[in-house]
Amino acid sequence: MKVEIDSFSGYKIYPSKGRLFVRGDNKIFRFASSKNESLFLQRKNPRKIAWTVVYRRMHKKGLTEEVAKKRSRRTVKHQRGIVGADLAAIAARRNQSAQARAAARTAAIQKAKAEKKAKEDKKEKTKPHSQPARAPAASGPRISKQQMKGGKGGR
Repeated sequence: MKVEIDSFSGYKIYPSKGRLFVRGDNKIFRFASSKNESLFLQRKNPRKIAWTVVYRRMHKKGLTEEVAKKRSRRTVKHQRGIVGADLAAIAARRNQSAQARAAARTAAIQKAKAEKKAKEDKKEKTKPHSQPARAPAASGPRISKQQMKGGKGGR
């Protein structure tokens, strides 16, 4: 017994049932019912009609055996040290209390300021004062660059 498949709906057509439609280009279409034939001739898209096999396959409806979901591997988090600090130092800093962290920060700021001041004092002592101070500009009316070039400004 040869069972055909409906060209529109995808249903089975048993012998002595259904209709055959041959298009002008000799392509053969088989329909289980006049409903299927009518929808086909109206050029309806079987993918958009909910009861067709094509629609159900497309939208993953009524799968007989439930396919086991693909297991995804969970990413494993590793603790690693970063440049300038090993893992033990990071853990110690993380477990430190907020007050201790704030105290350490203020101490570091004070130390940095003291070093900067010492550096500036040292620079001041070694700086030569032999360079002459800049001579004051010629006395007279002040002229802007624009005026020098002959543009608008002072007349």
